[in-house]
Amino acid sequence: MLLKKRERESAEINGSSMADIAFLLLIFFLVTTTINVDTGIGMVLPPPLDPTEEPPPVRERNLMKILVNETGLIMMDEEPTPITEVQSKLIEFIKNPEASEELAISPQAAIVSLKTVRQTPYRIYIDMLDEVIGAYAFLRNEAANQNFSRDYSQLNKDQKEVVDDIYPKKISIAEPDPE
Repeated sequence: MLLKKRERESAEINGSSMADIAFLLLIFFLVTTTINVDTGIGMVLPPPLDPTEEPPPVRERNLMKILVNETGLIMMDEEPTPITEVQSKLIEFIKNPEASEELAISPQAAIVSLKTVRQTPYRIYIDMLDEVIGAYAFLRNEAANQNFSRDYSQLNKDQKEVVDDIYPKKISIAEPDPE
């Protein structure tokens, strides 16, 4: 008996549900993936002033002027200052431990004014802002340790308000001069 060999059918994979699977995977990855969003510089802005009122007067003694030029040169009260000394000078200005006539009358009256020119490198501007905020963080941490024997980050809301009243963060970011 002679048997005839049957031709085999080629094996195929059913592709009709591939599009559905790909779509479900796409939705899964879109839903589960987090997208990092740049949040910028977090600062609390003061409430807007009433346009009919005059701004309160600021005594020159209570104002620390910081100017950063396009080359990164830092001028604090018209004195060139390296960035490594900015924080310590600000702490001394705000605290005024020796009641100097050139420094702020009190921590509550101290204002730090940071001004740049349009060509100032962004990195230097951020470094300067970090130094200013770091000075306030140092002072608030010191006050928290003196008053509550804990770091500022470990205080509750009411205790933080007490420390914030001792060292209020008054930072003025001045607009660059138009050219």
